[in-house]
Amino acid sequence: MKYSFTNDYSEGAHEKILEAIVESNRKQSSGYGCDDDCKEAVKKIKRELQYEDCDIHFLVGGTQSNLVVIANALRPHEAVIAVDSGHINVHETGAIEASGHKVIAVASVDGKLTCEELRKAFILHSDEHMVKPKMVYISNATEVGTVYYKQELQELSALCHELGLYLFMDGARLGSALTAKDNDVTLLDICRYTDVFYLGGTKNGALFGEAVVIINKELKKDFRYVMKQRGAMLAKGRLLGIQFDKLFEDRLYFQLAKHANDMAQKLQQCFLKNGYKLYVASTTNQIFPIVDKKIYHQLQKQYEFTKWCDIDFEHYALRLVTSWATPQTAVDEFCAYLTSITVKTDA
Repeated sequence: MKYSFTNDYSEGAHEKILEAIVESNRKQSSGYGCDDDCKEAVKKIKRELQYEDCDIHFLVGGTQSNLVVIANALRPHEAVIAVDSGHINVHETGAIEASGHKVIAVASVDGKLTCEELRKAFILHSDEHMVKPKMVYISNATEVGTVYYKQELQELSALCHELGLYLFMDGARLGSALTAKDNDVTLLDICRYTDVFYLGGTKNGALFGEAVVIINKELKKDFRYVMKQRGAMLAKGRLLGIQFDKLFEDRLYFQLAKHANDMAQKLQQCFLKNGYKLYVASTTNQIFPIVDKKIYHQLQKQYEFTKWCDIDFEHYALRLVTSWATPQTAVDEFCAYLTSITVKTDA
């Protein structure tokens, strides 16, 4: 069986999480996130955030979280601005549009939204014959593995306040962003500069689950009503609480994310050492090397990964993703194989 670098959710969950779920298996608890495990997880997350004045809700997945947060925030005529590569624009099967809200897609710089593009999109939607922008959606880490720096976040936040827009951060890979070597943003910064965000568990050691953190008081009211209406209120909510309780015990959340980043960076360095260029330089757990078609087909024989896009007639950009469970041996073996086929191709 080929080793997969396709995503960061191929494996199950960290053993501490599985053990805690098994241990609680026959314990009775309240449903729908009102249990003691969820309450304890909320306490631990707030302690890590260093921010008490927020509401925290546990949902099952990223697309579900994006859908519920946006549906809760927007009136029927309102829209959300996102970069063209944004998850809600590309990889959610029109979930946001199906809820009745348009995604206004704008150009990105290395996967990130700029204030210039945000202001331009806002100005273009200026009368009642068009949808009205009300929310800005960003991902951290982005869909191409880059991270938002504190100054960028501050500037976007200030512009959103000026224009009367909510700022929403998709945190499906927030653990990877926070533990990236070039990151200068803290969880407290995110609480200060966004209106709502979430901490991704599905892609960082949990079986499933995202923790939505609502900062803006306007977005807190009736959020659970929208969760229920959208099918996002899990009856056995304790399964989410248990997982986040363990992830935020002894900083496990950050340890797992750092491991994923470290493995990806070793792969990226291997490509660079062998003379390959990058589609974009990433500091998180997704990397995007450019290879010619011969190398692409050689790599396909041994490994699973994604062809991200065509560069020209002879070259592809690939996407390789590592996870909390990626073993060092798998990375070492890939690097040895890449070096061997590069040498043969050059010869």
